Amino acid sequence: MHRAAVIRLGAVLAASALAVTACGEAPEETDAGSEGDDFVGCMVTDEGGVDDKSFNETSHRGLVNAHDAGTISDVQVAESHSTADFEPNVSSMVSQECGLIVTVGFMLADATADAAESNPDERFAIVDFQYTDEDSGEPVTIDNVKPLVFNTHEAAFLAGYLAAGYSETGTVATWGGAKIPTVTIFMDGYYDGVQHYNEVHDADIEVLGWDKESQDGQFTDDFSNSSLAQQYSENLIQQGADVIMPVAGPIGESAAVAARDAGDVALIWVDTDGYESLPEYSDLILTSVVKGMDTAVEEAVEATADGEYSPDPFVGTLENEGVSIAPYHDFSGEIDDELAEEVAELEQQIIDGELEVQSDAAF
Repeated sequence: MHRAAVIRLGAVLAASALAVTACGEAPEETDAGSEGDDFVGCMVTDEGGVDDKSFNETSHRGLVNAHDAGTISDVQVAESHSTADFEPNVSSMVSQECGLIVTVGFMLADATADAAESNPDERFAIVDFQYTDEDSGEPVTIDNVKPLVFNTHEAAFLAGYLAAGYSETGTVATWGGAKIPTVTIFMDGYYDGVQHYNEVHDADIEVLGWDKESQDGQFTDDFSNSSLAQQYSENLIQQGADVIMPVAGPIGESAAVAARDAGDVALIWVDTDGYESLPEYSDLILTSVVKGMDTAVEEAVEATADGEYSPDPFVGTLENEGVSIAPYHDFSGEIDDELAEEVAELEQQIIDGELEVQSDAAF
């Protein structure tokens, strides 16, 4: 998926220039800062827009932080509300005076690659995607596209272990939006974390909604069908799940609605710390699998503004704190000290390389 563009781009893109000469008005902008004159940070979101309480919002925060720090003079955003918006939104940003265009999400891979091929002097960064060769599967470098990717399975492993140790029903669950690698990587880690808990404690905690071996599970097939998302969550709760991890951007909130209605059901949020990004449901958030997309975007735009743009990928891990597990917040008193210590020890083992967490979707 999304590899046709790689084949076309293989030997075409030779270099990225340090100046951008497009012009026009952006769909949305904020006031210029006092420093970083004439450098505009631009973004095209995936479905859900900048207020999705998930990956779009977190990525956008990276640009805002760079602007607030005076690193860049302006922020311009094109929000996508469906897949049909991707190509025209990327094209609209190419026509602006952008120092760096950040596209958010796996689904924007083709539109980004096409624009990069047609505009070799434009600089891009893409969140959650790394181009690969169709035959070998090896990473392919596009000279004017910087991948910002995250091995979220490492942190999700910890969340799965925690969920298994916290569950009182012996059943936990997960479900996803689109069945794409940047979603299933969370589910792989979560599943393996539960299995590791079972091995350590001779337990039999069941995972509903995803089977890592068969790579089969429950998906809404988009990030917009909140009704189906709530239905899935309710069904999983009816089957006994008392911890649910939705991996679905804004419609993950439907799982919180279902959990609130059911009572005694905890949620594991993804991408951001759900305790902060979903305050109306903060009392339901057991923990979150956090991706440092804001930091990755901010560092990419700052480097570009400083004349140090590089297409080398950023890969977030537990070791470099590009991914993490959030604090337990209101649940701190409900998680026994032994379980908390085990999760902390597992985190260090993964960082030290003593414990290897695997996913076919890993970077």
